[in-house]
Amino acid sequence: MKKNTYTLPLSLIFCLFFLWAISSNLLPTMIRQLMKTCELNTFEASFTETAYWLAYFIFPIPIAMFMKRYSYKAGIIFGLILAAVGGLLFFPAAIVKEYWAYLCIFFVIATGMCFLETAANPYVTVLGSAETAPRRLNLAQSFNGLGAFISAMFLSKLVLSGSHYTRDSIPADYPGGWEAYLQVETDAMKMPYLLLAILLIVIAIIFIFSKLPKIGDEGSNSSSEKKERLIDFGVLKRSHLRWGVIAQFFYNGGQTAINSLFLVYCCTYAGLSEDTATTFFGLYMLAFLSGRWIGTGLMVKFRPQDMLLIYSLMNIILCGVVMFWGGMVGLYAMLAISFFMSIMYPTQFSLALKGLGEHTKSGSAFLVMAIVGNACLPQFTAYFMHAYEDIYYMAYFVPMICFAFCAFYGWKGYKVID
Repeated sequence: MKKNTYTLPLSLIFCLFFLWAISSNLLPTMIRQLMKTCELNTFEASFTETAYWLAYFIFPIPIAMFMKRYSYKAGIIFGLILAAVGGLLFFPAAIVKEYWAYLCIFFVIATGMCFLETAANPYVTVLGSAETAPRRLNLAQSFNGLGAFISAMFLSKLVLSGSHYTRDSIPADYPGGWEAYLQVETDAMKMPYLLLAILLIVIAIIFIFSKLPKIGDEGSNSSSEKKERLIDFGVLKRSHLRWGVIAQFFYNGGQTAINSLFLVYCCTYAGLSEDTATTFFGLYMLAFLSGRWIGTGLMVKFRPQDMLLIYSLMNIILCGVVMFWGGMVGLYAMLAISFFMSIMYPTQFSLALKGLGEHTKSGSAFLVMAIVGNACLPQFTAYFMHAYEDIYYMAYFVPMICFAFCAFYGWKGYKVID
């Protein structure tokens, strides 16, 4: 396929970045809401992230095998439908009203989104020249930032009512009492996921009737290539990919440690109302979106690895600001952290896939698996904040360490030496 025919397939793929951003960036809102409806503390609610991101550790390799046997298009359509089914499961879950039911739903939705992410990232890197792959992937990830902003600024307000009662503090004249309050708060979680499910189904139908180019060896006939592996673990011998997987593990964990607890931080430690907190969350994601667009433009003049190093060092300093001051000063520092996090994931992803050729899908699968950092590192942050509330701000040493690994990758780890 010629370069000038890449516009339509890239446009469709960019839609996927928007969709999974809405899904993943609803999680901080859901953590705050589940603390109400399921009566959880900060540490217990943080396992919402674990349930979601665990799917990204379990399924990338089977998904890569599926797409190699069939096609990226088949994987994308299946993922869209599966995620839509997960969104619709919020309706029966509102009847059950058990935390485990929501964890299962998040796992299902994440599995569908994992199909999209495993397909979309390598697709963007190969539809065009290898030299501009980091810039192209950052442009695609800008749509991810747009989805994150919409989720944080608008969809979060559909869920969070501004009321946060306990069994002891609920007003005596509240209509229907405690059970009615729980039902209202539970029902509020359904609308965003209904809207998301409808959008996913519409996009799936568009993909069904669209033509996408096959890349590499997807859809190959296994009978004619008996010796070929569906997934190649040997690709991890490439040091720049191996370090890329490690850097992605820590970046994802650091980002999610900050994202997932942002609303909890605002309401519990900065003393903001839920309505004000969601506005700050929208600004937080707007900073992320701005960083993506600005960073994509800057990559025309500056090397991606140099920008990665500088942005990582800035975030190490900003995490130190949160640790020393906390409160509103820490909150404003997090807005700046969001800006400097913006280019890190796609830049590391594209640098790690450089020169992999026919092993691109295998490399992509391992890089997506690294998102499991989201399923474990944020829990350290949440546990510290819950166990040591007097010095809650010191919990941000976890993302500080994470960004140090990213800085190393931008300094030396990205180099293709084998």
